[in-house]
Amino acid sequence: MSVIAVTDAEFESKVLGAELPVLLDFWAPWCGPCKMIAPVLEKISDTMQGKIIIAKMNVDENQNTPSQFGVRGIPMLALFKDGKIASTKVGALPENEISAWINEHI
Repeated sequence: MSVIAVTDAEFESKVLGAELPVLLDFWAPWCGPCKMIAPVLEKISDTMQGKIIIAKMNVDENQNTPSQFGVRGIPMLALFKDGKIASTKVGALPENEISAWINEHI
Protein backbone atom coordinates (compact mmCIF):
# COMPACT_ATOMS: atom_id res chain seq x y z
CA MET A 1 0.00 0.00 0.00
CA SER A 2 1.25 3.47 -0.66
CA VAL A 3 0.38 7.04 0.19
CA ILE A 4 -2.86 8.18 -1.46
CA ALA A 5 -3.61 11.64 -2.82
CA VAL A 6 -6.77 13.34 -1.54
CA THR A 7 -8.57 16.38 -2.95
CA ASP A 8 -11.12 18.68 -1.31
CA ALA A 9 -13.85 16.80 -3.21
CA GLU A 10 -12.66 13.40 -1.92
CA PHE A 11 -11.86 14.48 1.64
CA GLU A 12 -15.15 13.41 3.17
CA SER A 13 -15.21 9.94 1.60
CA LYS A 14 -11.48 9.11 1.75
CA VAL A 15 -10.62 10.64 5.13
CA LEU A 16 -13.70 11.19 7.28
CA GLY A 17 -15.42 8.08 5.95
CA ALA A 18 -12.38 5.78 6.15
CA GLU A 19 -12.62 2.59 8.18
CA LEU A 20 -9.04 2.97 9.43
CA PRO A 21 -7.46 6.03 11.06
CA VAL A 22 -6.02 8.41 8.44
CA LEU A 23 -2.81 10.43 8.68
CA LEU A 24 -3.28 13.36 6.29
CA ASP A 25 -0.18 15.26 5.21
CA PHE A 26 -0.94 18.82 4.11
CA TRP A 27 1.93 19.68 1.73
CA ALA A 28 2.99 21.66 -1.36
CA PRO A 29 5.48 20.87 -4.16
CA TRP A 30 7.65 23.93 -3.35
CA CYS A 31 8.00 23.00 0.34
CA GLY A 32 11.46 21.62 1.22
CA PRO A 33 10.49 19.96 4.53
CA CYS A 34 7.47 18.40 2.74
CA LYS A 35 9.87 16.72 0.31
CA MET A 36 12.02 15.50 3.21
CA ILE A 37 9.07 13.88 4.99
CA ALA A 38 7.58 12.19 1.87
CA PRO A 39 9.84 9.07 1.91
CA VAL A 40 9.27 8.73 5.67
CA LEU A 41 5.51 8.67 5.14
CA GLU A 42 5.90 6.11 2.31
CA LYS A 43 7.89 3.85 4.65
CA ILE A 44 5.36 4.23 7.49
CA SER A 45 2.57 3.45 5.00
CA ASP A 46 4.29 0.14 4.23
CA THR A 47 5.23 -0.80 7.80
CA MET A 48 1.83 0.11 9.29
CA GLN A 49 -0.29 -1.30 6.46
CA GLY A 50 -3.72 -2.38 7.68
CA LYS A 51 -3.49 -0.13 10.77
CA ILE A 52 -3.57 3.34 9.19
CA ILE A 53 -4.07 5.07 5.85
CA ILE A 54 -1.46 7.66 4.88
CA ALA A 55 -2.82 10.41 2.62
CA LYS A 56 -1.49 13.68 1.17
CA MET A 57 -3.30 16.85 0.21
CA ASN A 58 -1.65 19.51 -1.94
CA VAL A 59 -2.58 22.83 -0.28
CA ASP A 60 -1.96 24.79 -3.49
CA GLU A 61 -4.57 22.76 -5.40
CA ASN A 62 -7.00 22.22 -2.51
CA GLN A 63 -7.72 25.20 -0.29
CA ASN A 64 -11.05 24.42 1.37
CA THR A 65 -9.95 21.56 3.61
CA PRO A 66 -6.68 23.17 4.80
CA SER A 67 -8.51 26.39 5.72
CA GLN A 68 -11.23 24.37 7.48
CA PHE A 69 -8.55 22.85 9.74
CA GLY A 70 -6.50 26.01 10.22
CA VAL A 71 -3.40 24.86 8.34
CA ARG A 72 -0.91 27.71 8.68
CA GLY A 73 2.41 25.93 8.27
CA ILE A 74 3.36 22.91 6.19
CA PRO A 75 4.02 20.11 6.36
CA MET A 76 1.16 19.67 8.79
CA LEU A 77 0.20 16.14 9.72
CA ALA A 78 -3.37 15.63 10.90
CA LEU A 79 -4.47 12.34 12.38
CA PHE A 80 -8.15 11.56 11.82
CA LYS A 81 -9.91 8.83 13.75
CA ASP A 82 -13.62 7.98 13.50
CA GLY A 83 -14.20 11.00 11.24
CA LYS A 84 -12.69 13.50 13.71
CA ILE A 85 -9.29 15.10 14.04
CA ALA A 86 -7.45 13.37 16.89
CA SER A 87 -4.10 15.18 16.80
CA THR A 88 -1.84 17.36 14.65
CA LYS A 89 1.90 17.90 14.23
CA VAL A 90 3.66 20.59 12.21
CA GLY A 91 7.07 20.21 10.60
CA ALA A 92 9.28 17.48 9.18
CA LEU A 93 9.65 14.98 12.01
CA PRO A 94 11.85 11.88 12.06
CA GLU A 95 10.25 8.49 11.37
CA ASN A 96 10.45 7.29 14.98
CA GLU A 97 8.59 10.37 16.25
CA ILE A 98 5.85 10.06 13.65
CA SER A 99 5.44 6.31 14.32
CA ALA A 100 5.29 6.84 18.09
CA TRP A 101 2.75 9.65 17.63
CA ILE A 102 0.58 7.44 15.39
CA ASN A 103 0.77 4.53 17.86
CA GLU A 104 -0.38 6.84 20.70
CA HIS A 105 -3.60 7.58 18.82
CA ILE A 106 -4.62 4.36 17.06
